[in-house]
Amino acid sequence: MPLTATGQLVGQAQANGTGVAAFNVITLEHAEAIVAGAEHAGRAVILQISENAVRFHHGRLAPIAAATIAVAELAAVPVAVHLDHVESRDLLHAVLGTGISSAMFDASTRDYAGNVAATAEAAGWAHEHGLWLEAELGEVGGKDGAHAPGVRTDPAEAVEFVAATGVDALAVAVGSSHAMTDRTAALDFDLIGRLREALAVPLVLHGSSGVPDGDLTRAVRAGIVKVNVGTILNVAFTDAVRAQLDAGPVVDPRRYLAPAREAVARTVAHLVTTIS
Repeated sequence: MPLTATGQLVGQAQANGTGVAAFNVITLEHAEAIVAGAEHAGRAVILQISENAVRFHHGRLAPIAAATIAVAELAAVPVAVHLDHVESRDLLHAVLGTGISSAMFDASTRDYAGNVAATAEAAGWAHEHGLWLEAELGEVGGKDGAHAPGVRTDPAEAVEFVAATGVDALAVAVGSSHAMTDRTAALDFDLIGRLREALAVPLVLHGSSGVPDGDLTRAVRAGIVKVNVGTILNVAFTDAVRAQLDAGPVVDPRRYLAPAREAVARTVAHLVTTIS
């Protein structure tokens, strides 16, 4: 199936009042597993490559992008490919010609004025080149924690931010936190509802691995459209590898990578059904 644009998948989900899951890719096995899980569930999906993942691949986007695009193009369900949490302007510009249709430009660690200026520049460049751009306002799992005063996204400020930057989607801080390995995050559903009422652009939830299933469903009903998931896949992957290595001597990496890929696929199939 031809690649689908991220903006198309997110726009369709928003119009239908549903959510679309976006999963982080680190290795080829991640990409294969995410697509397999989405196919099993019969759901569209977004494959995301983060700046951290690019750094893991020696700072080169092209190889992991080419592998991810190849997997996406062979999928039996609609799949888009997205560049996630980009802080480097050079990396953002490197998406041209890769098949990646969108990016999340992250200037959220800067002060408000700095975030607006950097994001507006990134959005202008992205739109000139036909790319969909997501940004972040607030701190998702900020330095003082996801529940610290002042880190959550203010609806009035979000309206100003979207108008000033022209972004296509906004990642909001509503109680989730990156890299959680337990599912105990407590979302502010009232805030999600107020953000949905204030903004026309789709809302994005980062740090979704720490959110319980029922709350992910509730978050989508409250107004979240794009749901980013990463850590929970790595937990499934690592647990499966550890089980194989603990079972006895293994030399061939396929012996532990195949079960890890299957574990991730099962996790994806469950989550895309929960989210959408």
